[in-house]
Parts: sequence; structure tokens; C-alpha cells
Amino acid sequence: MATGKKLVIVESPTKMKSIQGYLGDGYEVLSSVGHIRDLASKKDIPAEKKQAYGKYSIDVDNDFDPYYVISDRKTKTVAELKRALKDADEVLLATDEDREGEAIAWHLLEVLKPKVPVKRMVFHEITKDAIRAAVDKTRDLDLALVDAQETRRVLDRLYGWDVSPVLWRKVGSGREGAALSAGRVQSAATRMVVDRERERMAFVAADYWDVEALAGKSGSSFTTRLARIDGASLARGTDFDDKGQLKKAVVVLDEAAARALAAAVETAAEASVTALDAKPGTRSPKPPFTTSTLQQEAGRKLSMSAKHAMSVAQRLYEKGYITYMRTDSTALSTQAVTAARAQAIELYGDKAVPLNPRTYRNNSKNAQEAHEAIRPSGEFFRRPSEVAGQLDRDEERMYDLIWKRTIASQMSDAKYETTTVTLALEADGRKAEFTASGTVYTFKGFLEAYEEGRDEKRADADRADDQSLPALAVGDVLSLTDVEPKGHSTSPKPRYTEASLVKALEEKGIGRPSTFASIIDVILDRGYVTKRGQALVPSWVAFSVVRLLEEHFSELVDYDFTAALEDDLDAIARGEQKRIEWLKEFYYGSDAHVGLRNIVDNLGDIDARELNARPISDSVTLRVGKYGPYLEVVDPANPDADPRRINVPEDLAPDELTPEKAQELIDAPVAGNRVLGENPANGKLVVVKDGRFGPYIEETEPEAAAVVDPETGEVLETAPAEPAPAAKGKKSAKSAAPKNRTASLFRSMSVDTIDLETALRLLDLPRVVGEDPASGEQITAQNGRFGPYLKKGTDSRSLESEAQIFDITLEQALELYAQPKYGARRASSALKEFDADPTSGKPIRLRDGRFGPYVTDGETNATIPRGEQVDDVTFERAVQLLADKRAKGPAPKRTTKRTTTTRKTTAKK
Repeated sequence: MATGKKLVIVESPTKMKSIQGYLGDGYEVLSSVGHIRDLASKKDIPAEKKQAYGKYSIDVDNDFDPYYVISDRKTKTVAELKRALKDADEVLLATDEDREGEAIAWHLLEVLKPKVPVKRMVFHEITKDAIRAAVDKTRDLDLALVDAQETRRVLDRLYGWDVSPVLWRKVGSGREGAALSAGRVQSAATRMVVDRERERMAFVAADYWDVEALAGKSGSSFTTRLARIDGASLARGTDFDDKGQLKKAVVVLDEAAARALAAAVETAAEASVTALDAKPGTRSPKPPFTTSTLQQEAGRKLSMSAKHAMSVAQRLYEKGYITYMRTDSTALSTQAVTAARAQAIELYGDKAVPLNPRTYRNNSKNAQEAHEAIRPSGEFFRRPSEVAGQLDRDEERMYDLIWKRTIASQMSDAKYETTTVTLALEADGRKAEFTASGTVYTFKGFLEAYEEGRDEKRADADRADDQSLPALAVGDVLSLTDVEPKGHSTSPKPRYTEASLVKALEEKGIGRPSTFASIIDVILDRGYVTKRGQALVPSWVAFSVVRLLEEHFSELVDYDFTAALEDDLDAIARGEQKRIEWLKEFYYGSDAHVGLRNIVDNLGDIDARELNARPISDSVTLRVGKYGPYLEVVDPANPDADPRRINVPEDLAPDELTPEKAQELIDAPVAGNRVLGENPANGKLVVVKDGRFGPYIEETEPEAAAVVDPETGEVLETAPAEPAPAAKGKKSAKSAAPKNRTASLFRSMSVDTIDLETALRLLDLPRVVGEDPASGEQITAQNGRFGPYLKKGTDSRSLESEAQIFDITLEQALELYAQPKYGARRASSALKEFDADPTSGKPIRLRDGRFGPYVTDGETNATIPRGEQVDDVTFERAVQLLADKRAKGPAPKRTTKRTTTTRKTTAKK
């Protein structure tokens, strides 16, 4: 029987605790911990439904009806929600107010099937006033938003499950065997990174020179640069195109001319001021943060990945420090504008704000503007110093960034004056003109609080550093010293960083700001891109994937088509378009579009070998193989012979693999296939090789015909010896011959430096450490897939390092086995140790595990999110990670609970 309580369901356990405190005893607040169900995997579909749902978990012939399941990890959550529902007289679905939040609320409604009134409760910040206001102003579930999100989910399943298998068959796998995948947004993002690398590969650098000098007057000096010779402008980097050709008529100095001119200027030693040009200017503040601009600035200023930035922002939102962090809007509420202006005046004076409040318009393509901009929560903003003790380091830095940006967005323009001075002199019979600029801010305005970061640009080399100029007048004579010719080369467009890729995706209308972090995370995990510093470098696998998609799925990776899909999903969200009709057109095609199914059914033959090849020169081809990229080198004198294969270093970026670099790799001394010596125990040769699985040692039979290069130690290829005749009546089989012993090198070893003694020790593994005196079982030390370990029967123990395989004694091994297999036995290996966890009461340790760093209290393990640095993990952050992991429950098992609830077509209201 209902007790009169209202059941409020939110997504996050952290949010649950805060809201319960604001609502009081008349409400029970519970968390769904995100989605409670999803599209079924193939193994979870009942036999009687396999025909309809078996391929995609979607019945494409019956209005694209999806088949959902509840996983075991959410069974307890659903049971708890149903228990609470029995005692409730009303349900408030308080998930986030976006498409995904609306869909979560719909799934809760479908699974729980409440018989009491249901209302949708929405809010943009977690403060007492905002939560109380949300309870008093509920609405119905927005089925148009649900339709848009469900359409997106079905669309992504159809795209991914039809296109990804083609990649598996024709390209293979990504870094460290990661499965390749294609996706509506991730494939377009991958193409953008590859396209930028293609531009860099096609780029032709141009060289140009100029002259710099130090101009001085009355003890003050400033840097000047040669700008014109005899009235003609000197070349700058922006005057050249990507092929190294000039775009306009300018003077290009070579090194000899620049040095001669510099010598003449140094001889002249003086120049006169011929022109002074002072121009006033203003700079306006940037709008408050949207999801996209927050990710960009967090990348530039805080060196956070997009995923890490969103994780930190979500924690701040759930703890009640900022407003909702997934938003396209740059608008601020009236109370927020008032708070920002008041705080700006308090900190910087009455002139810090303009007469009228600032308003901003979002020019981003596909902006939905459903919420406010991201800002500090509440009617009065807490200063960073006031919250510092309540937040971990990353949260504190993020809050400081958001607070400053919000305050600055309502402040006055900055005012400045830029002065450009021109100096002229006669140098070797030619008129040389030098220029310099200096900017002075007459009123700093918003710059007192905040200045936006900037991404690297290709013309940065020609930018003059900001400097102050002394008081000058036309006719003044200045000394010129430190005259120096400077050589420059034009540079290609910089590679994308996470920040600049987010910006580019938003400008093209590809994806949604809320998905940018997951998009970048996917292309990193798949091995399509790697990070070199902040830059995103595409792999050769990415080149193969993009080439396949461009040649056979061109529409699906077209930037405009991908952006148009977002427009269509927006139209569905607004109720202007029907999801079923739209999905039919996308999948089956129409007069305007071929349709996904028609593309997949008519792919034709795809030459995988050709797809994964790229010519480097006439005799060298780069190929992408199962174990990575390699060069295939054909001998022009003997083209029918087997080509040489040379591995391409993993850290070599595609634009760095020029014909010259390829030849350097070809000519490099052979590190692998080197004879280390003879095994004295059996007389066999011990050879170190560099194979596709990595470097390894092989023990081979000595052959009289074998020839060893005395300079490199390389085993030269020789004709195979004549095989012995097979016995009469028996087949000759390779399997009859015993295999050579092999052993992989440790990660700490190199093919260049390994010696015979170490190689013999590797071949003798596993090493017998001794016998357990209690059981008589033999203990061995060896290396495995997940690192070094001890083995005693079926019982194993991990070792701290590969070196222990050779060094560990029986006593040390017995001590390891005497400790518990899990828990606290490896305390000494912790990277950091903290105080006891407030929930479990056990000390928290930060360790480096097989799959990356993690924190543990001996009962719960929580992985450190990608992008967070181990050094930045504090006790408070560790406690939060463990609490979040406990709230999610145990890891999913293989079995799932099935539900027969399927998506029904919703009528437009």
C-alpha cells in the first residue's frame, strides 16, 4: 500500500544524495545508474525471435522495432526501483533534460509500468531552490525527444553492424589486436584526421629568409624585422601555397642575399623613423561555456582530454557546483547575469561591466540551445577560493576556469592601441625598410578576469611577439644592433589536437557536443589515431579504413551527409519528421539516397591487398599487415624474387615516411636475424630475429651453406639443403621435423644489445625455482601474456618485474605463496597509498595493473579514467572513484535477463 511518498528517479548516485537532502522525508530518491537496458546482443535473443531480430536486434521489416534486454548488472537496480514503487503514490522521472535523459526516462516507464501518476521533472542545476522549483513545475514525457534518441540508437546499430564486418574482412585489426569499427560519427572524425595528414603529406615546403635587428633609442630597444626592399614587400610564410609556390608578387631572399643585406645593414648601423601608425582597437569577451568550448579550453589550458574534461564537469554538476554540462546554449539566466555583473563590480570596480548586460548568439551549426550555458550554480557564485577545500585538484581547476569565463563574459570590452613604426635606411645601394609593432592596453576590461586560449596555427612563425615601443617621432634616428639573417620554412597545417578536432566537428555539424568526448575516445581505442604530445596522429590502419569507406561507402563518410543526419534527428526531436519513414529511407534508400542495405548488398569485390597498400617509390610499397605496417622492397634487378620486408617503426608518423626516410630504413643495419653465437650444450646456432610478433630468439641447426655478414652479423639467405629421401611408403611431412626452440625478448630487452648469455637464459625458460617443501610441487618462473609470474601446479602468482624471472629465490617464492593471492599482498607495489576509505574502512592504494592504473581498497577496484594523470589522483578523487564503482555494481556477466518489451510507434501529440 502506498505510503504517500513520491519516488524520484535520477541517473547518478551522487546526484541522488544531494537531491534527497533538498527534498526531505516526503520523497524517496533513487538512482537508475544510467541506462537500465539496451539493444540485445545476438546471443540474448530467444530462438523464436531470431528470424525477426537476429541480425541487428532490430526487426527492420516491422517498422525497425528494437529488442531490448536488461543486463544482470541492472537487475538489482530494477528490483530496488520496483520495491520503492510499491510504496509510492507518484513517480517523478528526474533524468537529464536531453535526448538521452528523455530516453532513459522512457525505458524506466516501459520496464517499471507504474500504476500511479508519472511526471517528468527537469532541472539545470542541483541547488535547493532549483530542485524545489523543478518539483513544482513538472511536465509530461517528451515522446518526440524519445523518438529522436531511439532513431539515433537504431541508426548507429544498423551502420556499425553492417559496415564494421567489411573492415574486419578487408583491413584486419587495430592496435594490439583491437577490433576495428565503423560508425556514423567516428568514421567521419577519423576521416578528418586522415585528411589533415594527407594534406601534410602532399605539402611542399618553401624556404625564405628575412633580417631582424634590435632598434634602440635612449636606452630602450625593440625588435624590428625587414619588411620591404626598394618598396617591394618581403615574402612571409602566408605568401606561399601548399605546393611551395608564391601566391602573389613579393621579394624572396635566399640565404646569400639575406646575409649580404644583413652585413650592409650592420655597416649602416642607423635608421630613421619614416612612419608611425597608431590604431585604437577593442576586444570583446567570449561567451560563457558550452559543452564544446569547455572541452576545447580544458584541453588548451588544463591539458585535459575531452573525456576527462567531461568527467570532471559531470562531478561538479552532480555535486551542485555548476549547471548542467551538456548544452549548446551560450545564454545565461537573469539571475546568473546579475550574479556575474555584481561579482565583476565587486572585484574590479564599476567600470568593469558595460551599461547593459551582454547577450550572446550561438553561431554553431545544429545548436539546440535547450539549457543555459555552463556556469557556477546558484544565485550568488562561490569564488574558487571558497570551494577549494571541497574539491579535488581537477575539480578545483575546472571550477576556476568556468567561474572566470562566466564572470568575464559579462565584463566590459578591453581597449588597446597598436602602434606600427617604420624604419628606413640605405643598405648597399638599396632602400631597406624595417617595421615593428607594439600594443598597449589602455583598459583591460574582461582581460582582468580571463583570456581565451588559442590553437596552434601554421602562420605562427611569422607572428611578432608582443612588445612595448618607446616614445618615437617621425625623423628620429635609431641605432641598429644585433643584426641577424633568419631562415624560415613554410609549415603544413598543424595536426588536430583534441581541442581543435572538437572545434572542427562542431563547425561541420558532425555529432553533438555531448558525444565528442566518446568519439575521440573510440578512435583512440581502435588505434585509428595516437597522441604525440597533444597532436592526434593517424595510423596506417586509419588510412586503409578511410580509403575503404571513401571508395565503397562514400556517402556515409561525406561530411555534409553526416551533418544532414544530425539535422534530420533534430527534425524528429521537434516532431517535424517521422522516425519510421526516415529510417526506411536511410536503410532501404529513396530517389535521393542509395540506402545502406543497397550499398552493402552491392559492394562487389574489394581487393584487400591493394586496399592496404600505398606506393612510396617505384620499388617500395607500404603495406598494412596483420601485425602492423611494413615496407615491401622489390629488387629492380630481379623483380620476380621475393621482396624484402622491413617493419615500419611504430612512432613514425605517416607524413614522415618519405621516399628518403624509406631508403634510410632499407639501408639501416639489420638488427634482427643476427647470430649471437653457439649454444655450448647442443652446438646449435642462437639467432635473434625481429618478427611480426616482435623480437625473439631462435635456436637453429648450423648449416654449412650458411654465410654470416662479418659487419652486420646478418644471416644471408642461402639455397635450402636437399631434403633427405622419405622412407618407402611414408609421406614426407614438415611436421615430422622437430621445431626449433624460440623465446620472446622481454620488453626491457633490445635486438641491438642482447647477448648470447641472456639469450640462452630465455631459451631455458620456464626456470625451475625449486620445490615447495610442504607439497613437493615444483615452482617455476616464466613470462606470460599478462606479464611475469610464478606457477605451482595450477596456482600462480604475478611477479613485479621480468627481471625476477631470473632472480627470484625459492625463499622469496615461498613467501609470495604464503600471502593471499588477492588483496593486500602487494602493498609494496602501490604507486601511492592513502588513508582508509570512509565506506570500507580499508586503506586505499593506487596501483599499476595489466590494463592501466587503478585505485583499490582491497574490495573494490576502480580504473583511473583515460586522460587523468596518476600524479593528480588525490585521496578525495580516489574515494569518489571507488564510490562511483560501487554504485555501478559488479561487472556484467555473460548471461542477461530478457524482456519482450519492444519499441512501439508513438503517435504525434
